[in-house]
Amino acid sequence: MQVHILWKFIDEPWGGGNQFLKALRQQFIKTGVYTDSPAAADIILFNSHQFQKKVVKLKLKYPKKIFVHRVDGPLFQTRGEAGKVTDTKIFFCNDLIADGTIFQSTWSRKKSYQQGMKKNLFETCIINAPDPEIFFPKRPFLKKNHTNQKIRLITTTWSSNPRKGFDIYHYLDKHLDFSRFSMTFIGNTDKSFNNITTHTPLPSKDIGNALRKHDIFIAASTGEPCSNSFLEALHCGLPAIARNNSSYPEILCGNGLLFNGMHDILDKIDNLSKILDQYCPPNHLPRLDEVANLYYLFFKRINQSVQKKEYSPKKISLPKYCYSRILLKKR
Repeated sequence: MQVHILWKFIDEPWGGGNQFLKALRQQFIKTGVYTDSPAAADIILFNSHQFQKKVVKLKLKYPKKIFVHRVDGPLFQTRGEAGKVTDTKIFFCNDLIADGTIFQSTWSRKKSYQQGMKKNLFETCIINAPDPEIFFPKRPFLKKNHTNQKIRLITTTWSSNPRKGFDIYHYLDKHLDFSRFSMTFIGNTDKSFNNITTHTPLPSKDIGNALRKHDIFIAASTGEPCSNSFLEALHCGLPAIARNNSSYPEILCGNGLLFNGMHDILDKIDNLSKILDQYCPPNHLPRLDEVANLYYLFFKRINQSVQKKEYSPKKISLPKYCYSRILLKKR
């Protein structure tokens, strides 16, 4: 089977979806199953709300090909009411086009159902993974005595959406003990900090190098289906202080501590800092090659069902096509 990812890949710093799909494509290229041509593909993977009109056209042009949908969101969780319209489009395209649906976490799957998404015949949950040539732990991972030096905190985010944790970052900017800690923010900010060191978005290689120079990652955003920046930090060997919501609890899995808000984050940072010398990088997180293989096995399951004539790829009826033109006209 040949796989095509319907995406406009961007090499400069961009969102987590772009970073993961670039890494996934590279892994498919390594294993010889990727094609740049939709016409040559057996499987077309499309992502969330991006390029919806184009994926409808491709489905009409290639009705016998298998289309698989990687779901993001629901965006209502990160964008509030503004995300509901986009969620409606995501759910509609999943029902109209997707022969298979891939969720990034069980939390995302559950919340999508609650928002009104219909279940698909073929579904699975597959966590993301970053490029292992860029995001890897210090080798060897050296334990350090932090008694006489500042403990270095870091967070990264491409988006300046307020729900990306800026309430917590601005709280830390005012209340963190900067005689004991330093903190670095890499990304786009909603407003400037006074004590936190800030860098504009960096290329992935620079992000990886920066993560390995720090001690603790702060993950404070809300409504995350599967944060790419969070996974990048964990794969670089950093323990995390993560917000106790969305997909963080299921992904953290013992590699740090959860916090609930401003009332307990300072205590959690203090508690984790005391046990840093006993921390070892996680080994339970799936590598990129394992994640790509899970994607491919899912594609294979659908394809085998088609070959056995147990399932036929979805076809777009004229009424649904007309409705899609109305619903997606603004995209």
